[in-house]
Amino acid sequence: MKFHFRLFLWTGVFAIAMAFVESAVVVYLRAIYYPEGFAFPLKVLDARIEFTEAIREAATMIMLLSIAFISQKGALSRFAVFIYAFAVWDIFYYLFLFLLLSWPASFFTWDILFLIPVIWVGPVLAPLINSMTMIILALLIISSKGKNQEFRLQPFEWSLLIAGAVITILSYTQPYLHFLLDKFTFRDLLHFGSNKKIMEYSLNFIPLNFSWFLFGSGELLFLCSIGKMIFRITYSGSGHRSNRNF
Repeated sequence: MKFHFRLFLWTGVFAIAMAFVESAVVVYLRAIYYPEGFAFPLKVLDARIEFTEAIREAATMIMLLSIAFISQKGALSRFAVFIYAFAVWDIFYYLFLFLLLSWPASFFTWDILFLIPVIWVGPVLAPLINSMTMIILALLIISSKGKNQEFRLQPFEWSLLIAGAVITILSYTQPYLHFLLDKFTFRDLLHFGSNKKIMEYSLNFIPLNFSWFLFGSGELLFLCSIGKMIFRITYSGSGHRSNRNF
């Protein structure tokens, strides 16, 4: 149990420090591009800044994966530490933005969540809900591995998690893709970077409707997977029958 406490403590410290660095970068960018306060539609970014931002986001994921690989052995334990670090980072990122900029004004304020491969948007509340779910899942996996090193997730549990992730990502990317597909074809979007008309049109994007139904469906699948794991751990000998699991 002591090992688990130290693991989550220092992983959390790392993620919180990363969150402050991330929020500091946003403070600088908003001072340059949104001195009156961040709002849609988006401003035109310098090409170098836009490229740097995309690389920075990829680097953030690499850093979170690195701490998982350094601290754990085995794919499942590394997955658990990664999602835990990601969730803590995301929660404190918004906390620091609120402390530094008094933003977001509410849990339903729209934000840009990610830029790869297209813009992800959603109310701040949505990623916070995902983060809390990831923390619960990570704690469940690590505690179960601590009691039984043979613990694995069953194929159906993985299927629920993967399906939930796909649906959740779709809920975040759907507003922007729907906006572009009203005017352009999917084939046009494959050449987004070289199509000046698409890039200019995308600057008019103002998110209005978030599909809470789609998001909730993905979240429900996450919870079903977690619930199935808890039931199996409680009533099936802490997740044995490892020959049938991943």
